[in-house]
Amino acid sequence: MLKVSVLIITYNQKNFIREAIDSVLAQKTTFPIEILVGDDFSSDGTREIIQEYERKYPGLVKGVLHPYNMGKNGGINFLETLKLAKGEYYALIDGDDYLIDPLKLQKQADLLDAHPDYSLTFHNALITYEDGKPSHVLNGPDMKPFYTIEDLVGEDEIWFMATSSTMCRNSIAEYPAWFRESVSGDIPRLILKAKLGKIGYLPDLMSVYRKNRNGVSFSDKYDDAVFLKNRIDMYSNINRELDYKFDSVLRKNIARYYKMMLNSTQFRDSYIKKLRLAAIYYSLAKPDWADFKKVIYNHLTPPVVQRAYGVVAIGLHRLMNG
Repeated sequence: MLKVSVLIITYNQKNFIREAIDSVLAQKTTFPIEILVGDDFSSDGTREIIQEYERKYPGLVKGVLHPYNMGKNGGINFLETLKLAKGEYYALIDGDDYLIDPLKLQKQADLLDAHPDYSLTFHNALITYEDGKPSHVLNGPDMKPFYTIEDLVGEDEIWFMATSSTMCRNSIAEYPAWFRESVSGDIPRLILKAKLGKIGYLPDLMSVYRKNRNGVSFSDKYDDAVFLKNRIDMYSNINRELDYKFDSVLRKNIARYYKMMLNSTQFRDSYIKKLRLAAIYYSLAKPDWADFKKVIYNHLTPPVVQRAYGVVAIGLHRLMNG
């Protein structure tokens, strides 16, 4: 069996895809690899570049060129590309990321070989920004040698693994149907892998996670009710997948998205519709009354009433302190 399949998942990233592929070609390993480049029906010339590499590196670089855009923010592209992977392990890279350590694949495969109880490994990564923000390292010095599923579940969204830093055992024959509906592939993918074993960590800085406007993170729209509903469904499915072991924590996580939905473009001016969202938020989060009063004032009270309340409050304050 082939040791490692490298999956490069891309869509309209012609300015970056060469660097991604070249960085994998520069890897030094004691075992053969395959490079599967899954293209989600790019229209900017990305797939022509992939075909160029196929011709130059026959049998090593293989384009998975979908006949239409698969949707779900690249999640289906990943699944369909993974189906073709022959490796015992697979490393995942977004088309705008790249590797900076030629021994990355070797180090991670060695770690998985040495720890049969690990379902995946990840390493430190450098985050760079297209808009000129200073680059920085993702993980600090306080990281643990391995993590478990408990480390991935919280009241907030937990993220400390760059996509380009992960290598997994190719051990899930069929991903659950609900996984295909999520627009955030990394979160449920890592949860499903963590169910199967520990998550090993290497502190070595071995890849770059590039934040740019064509990247996956820029499609996260926290003011869009459709996106937020997808997150709610995702965490609800994760809760069921984990047999409600973390129900109290995940209910509060889900509640956050209902609270965000109060300010979404679809609901922010509809006070009647927001009543239902606020009720769901209250039932899930169980906030104290002081916090919930802020929700009522900020999201359920029309501006004209807020202004009247402000005038009355100022008048009472002056009267009482006059």
